[in-house]
Amino acid sequence: MASHANKVTRPKSVDEWERAWRKHWQKAGFTAYELQFSESEGAHRERGFLMQRRTLVKERVRLSRIMREFEQGFLRLHKLGPAVTVFGSARFKPGHPYYELARQVGRKLAEAGFTVITGGGPGAMEAANRGAREAGGPSYGLNITLPHEQKPNEYVDENIEFRYFFVRKVMLVKYSCAYIVLPGGLGTLDELFEAATLLQCGKIGPFPLVLVGWSFWGRMRDLLLFMANQGVFGADEVGFARITDSAEEAVGSVLRSLPPALRGRLKPQEPLKNH
Repeated sequence: MASHANKVTRPKSVDEWERAWRKHWQKAGFTAYELQFSESEGAHRERGFLMQRRTLVKERVRLSRIMREFEQGFLRLHKLGPAVTVFGSARFKPGHPYYELARQVGRKLAEAGFTVITGGGPGAMEAANRGAREAGGPSYGLNITLPHEQKPNEYVDENIEFRYFFVRKVMLVKYSCAYIVLPGGLGTLDELFEAATLLQCGKIGPFPLVLVGWSFWGRMRDLLLFMANQGVFGADEVGFARITDSAEEAVGSVLRSLPPALRGRLKPQEPLKNH
């Protein structure tokens, strides 16, 4: 797997980690923050130093923009059949073991009759959408607008653009009956732990949150076991105890969790030829 690894800087010690952190934040500059509007001269100088003023007019414009994003998501996704969301890193290239594993996951989901939902970008997301298409199944991409302009991958049947991460995460979670998580970075962890928290608190589910890739997720399981032993949550509250290296087992876990009525709505697909 090392031959496929992305070339990234890996700190070898705590000191190197700290130096890299300091270097990043020295370049980042001051924190951006909107102060509440005030007519005082002192506040005027502070606003110029920090950021633009915060006003009710601006807040209403922002709220309207947020509501439009929610409405767009609801209108375009509410008719979705049984769907599974696949999370994973945007950095894996075709041929990387995790890319190919995500591709298998997408294919197995489509063969079982599920719609595949991803973040719509490259890497593991592209791979899952690609696998679904190769199996003749539908897949959606919920893409996020980023400073480096992440583009939707070519394998989605329908792409929905979002500006706000939190709106996008609602859509990724709301329309799924299970989640499958491939190895990924901070964005993947954010999505994973939000879903896990909602499951723990009974806000969604119960349904599976399956991690794929033992060598990647094993140490996180060890950390969570340590945390459980410290009494911060129960071992039965984590919500994603199942870790597997098998796309087939991951999808099988989802299928076994479905009530008969929902399972009966699945329309299994035959894989397309020449794939």
